[in-house]
Amino acid sequence: MPPSAPESRTVTVRYWAAARAAAGTDSEQRAGATVGQVVDASVAAHPDLARVAAVATFLLDGRSVGRDEPVPDGGTVEVLPPFAGG
Repeated sequence: MPPSAPESRTVTVRYWAAARAAAGTDSEQRAGATVGQVVDASVAAHPDLARVAAVATFLLDGRSVGRDEPVPDGGTVEVLPPFAGG
């Protein structure tokens, strides 16, 4: 039997700096099973976010993660674009 796909979870997405400007909000709720799915759902809702998300760092509950990281229900994904000077 093939492994089942991870179940979708609802998380809070927080946007910082240029990501906030592109999304037009500082946070919102999104669903997905992985950080990548959550980010893709955010980009689908806010197309201007695509260029920022392509170079952003993602935090899941305060730790740096990749797009394949599973998200827990009620978790927080933060989208951090590169910051000037750091």
